[in-house]
Amino acid sequence: MTKRSVSVPPEVRARIDRYIDSVDDRLAGSEPTADVVQEVLAELHGDGDVYDRWQAGESIRSFQRLRLDRYDPRNVLVKGDEWAEKDERAFREAKSIKWLWAGFDASPAANDLAFALPFREMLANHLFAEAGEDLFLERGITFPCGHNIEMGDRTVVHQNVLLDDRGALSIGDRVSIADGATIHSHGHDVVDQTDVSIYLTEIDDDVRIASEAMVAAGCRVGENAMVGAKGIVRGDVPAHHVAVGTPAKSVRVKPGWESVAADPGPLTDRRDQRRIDYDIAEEIDVVDEFQRNLSPPDSGDTAGD
Repeated sequence: MTKRSVSVPPEVRARIDRYIDSVDDRLAGSEPTADVVQEVLAELHGDGDVYDRWQAGESIRSFQRLRLDRYDPRNVLVKGDEWAEKDERAFREAKSIKWLWAGFDASPAANDLAFALPFREMLANHLFAEAGEDLFLERGITFPCGHNIEMGDRTVVHQNVLLDDRGALSIGDRVSIADGATIHSHGHDVVDQTDVSIYLTEIDDDVRIASEAMVAAGCRVGENAMVGAKGIVRGDVPAHHVAVGTPAKSVRVKPGWESVAADPGPLTDRRDQRRIDYDIAEEIDVVDEFQRNLSPPDSGDTAGD
């Protein structure tokens, strides 16, 4: 893939930089983050004038107030709100930035790389546990928390990628994750779906994850390795290997790295080594959304008959 250097006119670049810097400064300042997010999203979605009138105490129409409510992360529920095992304080702090990220991606500005790439990189610096330099983060990246992601320098994440950080994700330098890929860090018991396990999932430096590939929770993709398109990784991909298939296995070593790489073959499953223990607070009101009878027929338990 050969790229050429392109840019918008200097005066446009300057306006973009000033705006992003102003949002960056406000998010780092003393204002409540949710207030900043609400105002920025109102501006991005064309409701800036309505927001200003509302702030000035003027009367606005009920549906306009409803729209303003949706820009405020304190007034919305997201999927992660229901999860009992999360660090509640860390999640609350991250939710506002996550909501701004999602709201920005739903705005027309998200299609303009000159605006969107530096804006998302700025948000990553406020949201991720660690965010490297020169990140290339495209539209449609989703993550349940955001604050459990570590990402190195010059990493590229293309469109519609799921970075599941319900557990923890460690993504190295110069990683490329192609469109539609999914990187998981949590899993469910095969019998009791409400029994959730969380893991550390590791993607090492210089890894390539091809389109629509899936890396299961707790796996590791080693340095300079590649996962082929639609591959499903359920073990550790050794450094410098190419893994393909369902389930993925190593089919070859990248040319030139044979002397420092293991032999190709099935992937070793070390997921249990990366399981993260957690406790659920006693005061949590646990909800069983399915209310299934999970007793197998040979257990002697006739509950639900």
